Amino acid sequence: MHRPSELARAQARTGYLFVLPTAVLYLTFVLAPVVLTCILAFAYYDPMIGSRWVGFDNFARFFSNGRSLQILWNTLRFTFFAVTFNVSIGLILALALNRMMPSWLLYFFRLSFFLPVIIAAAFVSIVWTYFYGDDLGVINYFLRVIGLPGVRWLTDANQAMTSIIIMDVWKNTGFFMIIFIAALQGVPKNILEAAVMDGTPAWRQFFRITLPYISPVVFFCIVYASIGALQVFESIVILTQGGPGDSTRSLSILIVEEGFGSFQIGYAAAISVVMTVLILMITAVQQLVSRKWVQQ
Repeated sequence: MHRPSELARAQARTGYLFVLPTAVLYLTFVLAPVVLTCILAFAYYDPMIGSRWVGFDNFARFFSNGRSLQILWNTLRFTFFAVTFNVSIGLILALALNRMMPSWLLYFFRLSFFLPVIIAAAFVSIVWTYFYGDDLGVINYFLRVIGLPGVRWLTDANQAMTSIIIMDVWKNTGFFMIIFIAALQGVPKNILEAAVMDGTPAWRQFFRITLPYISPVVFFCIVYASIGALQVFESIVILTQGGPGDSTRSLSILIVEEGFGSFQIGYAAAISVVMTVLILMITAVQQLVSRKWVQQ
């Protein structure tokens, strides 16, 4: 009677031993920093003189400061356009490549669009600085060749954010293209063939058949792209350092500057909490809205 329970306990101990290393790493490098950040967000912390409790002062400072609100707006603006263009262009490319064509040509196009995804963001940003240069940039060179004036891609406050979005779309849209291609291949062929035989226009086939079938994948891509865009850092740091002025500075850059540049650890922690709550809120809103158009 006791042998099964002893065996079950032995199996449980073995399972706990396998889970223990991962649990320790998670507690040490994920959960503990999150808890510490939430505590520091309500404190003024100086590595030299210690800390003191300040309540919501750090959050009040963030939401009452015009500069921080401008940076918050920059982050939201970048997120909206980056997500919109990455997901929509990725879907358009997937639709264009999900058709009959020579296999070598199909693989060539898929590889060409996906290749930027596997290149490090820092390296891509460095390369694009040569494209965006005012005087010696590749793009402005060809604009002048055809008689058009050069554009101040990174040094004009009204143009810099657009330039960063263009580079981000060039780098990341191939990822969503591959995801959508996989989703499109799961759409039942017999339904599409029946729609063709009935004379249904291509645009109606897409909105009435294809899009409802791949709507869960579209939702996943929107959420995934939103979380990544809200944390944008490397490309802006390398291309513009957040300038001109604060026109392209993001919340992630502000956190680093306040925490490691000005040693305002508590304020940086508060901004981190704000960004985390913002990500959770946007994801929750997307989840609620998706119930009306995502088919389970």
